[in-house]
Amino acid sequence: MTLPPTRSTSRAIVSLLLAIVLAWAPPLAAQDQPGVPSDTILSDTTLQILLPRPVPAVTVKDTQDDGGGSITVTWEASADDGDGGIINRYVIYRATSAEGPFEEVGDATNNATTFSDGSAEDDVAYFYRVVPMTLALAGQPVPPALVEGAMVAGPVSSSAQWLDWRRINVLVGVLLLCVFIIYYINQAKAGKSLFIRKIAGLEAVDEAVGRATEMGKKIYYIPGTQDMDNVQTIAGVTILGRVAELAAQYETYLQVPVSRSLVLVTAREIVKEAYSKAGRPDAFQEDQVHYLTDDQFGYAAGIDGMVVREKPATIFFMGAFYAESLILAETGNSIGAIQIAGTGMPSQLPFFVAACDYTLIGEELFAASAYLSREPKLLGSLKGQDMGKAVILIAIVVGLVLETFGIWSFSRLFSVIQ
Repeated sequence: MTLPPTRSTSRAIVSLLLAIVLAWAPPLAAQDQPGVPSDTILSDTTLQILLPRPVPAVTVKDTQDDGGGSITVTWEASADDGDGGIINRYVIYRATSAEGPFEEVGDATNNATTFSDGSAEDDVAYFYRVVPMTLALAGQPVPPALVEGAMVAGPVSSSAQWLDWRRINVLVGVLLLCVFIIYYINQAKAGKSLFIRKIAGLEAVDEAVGRATEMGKKIYYIPGTQDMDNVQTIAGVTILGRVAELAAQYETYLQVPVSRSLVLVTAREIVKEAYSKAGRPDAFQEDQVHYLTDDQFGYAAGIDGMVVREKPATIFFMGAFYAESLILAETGNSIGAIQIAGTGMPSQLPFFVAACDYTLIGEELFAASAYLSREPKLLGSLKGQDMGKAVILIAIVVGLVLETFGIWSFSRLFSVIQ
């Protein structure tokens, strides 16, 4: 006869079965825990690193309005990104095949959803992957599982566009300026009088040359210390033609010491042509235009020595000058010469203003050739540029009023980067 088990015996059997189940059951998975990302990896037996959830969508396209060599990658943020999220950054991978191998081409911070790959080659098809990285993975190699599990987007290739629509306002401005210049050149060619503001330094050229003639002394013309590739030197030698023509007419000796070989050749031809234009080719002497040295302060010292010894009545400083400007101008001032200077170097202008009788400031130097020669193309270009500046000034005033009173965001018309 078999007796039924007692209550204590049943409890012992249930406890034994529960212990066996707990011993053989797997540990609780991370994805079963509320609020924990779906994937996990174990870096060792004690540390568990949570992997972020991947980005749900990735799109790639050729970067618009550029010169090529760039692809824009856009993605939707991972569900683990945002305030309080675990995303540290996004790593962008690129390959020439959908199967890989993928290589890292850059990264973006958390909360970012776009990346511009500026290292792409035009007409080459690329595939991209965007891999989110967590704070726990910061400073560590990217787990291969993350790269292999990321969505592949592509193919896409870059190419250059003919027109950058973001800078269409610049094109409109250039076309408007060209219209002004062409219009005034035609007006000048037709013989119509164009008003140009008087420039005191250029008005005084005749007076300065005449003074040297009356005193029976030389005129010194210094075209700066730079070579012919400098626009200020070009402007300087252009003015030299007018001064040389006056000197030939007044039979006054003009001396032009230069510091560059190309300037020597150019200035000599200009002076020679000016003497011929004045009807005095016989008065031209080759050594009127001579070379001193390429050395900046050696050139300044050489001119100072000649100025102190020969005491010219008039000195012109027209071109690019640096630290030697005050040395030259102060030496000329000490002998009582009338001095006319012109340069586009802002840092040297105060020295010329302090030590010279007249100073052409900035763009006045470049306008001098048109002012002196009255040649229709130069005069029309100068007048057209002045009209362009007038339009800009009017736009500034209008924009100031509209922006100040909050009527309209006028400055958007002049934005070139969107």
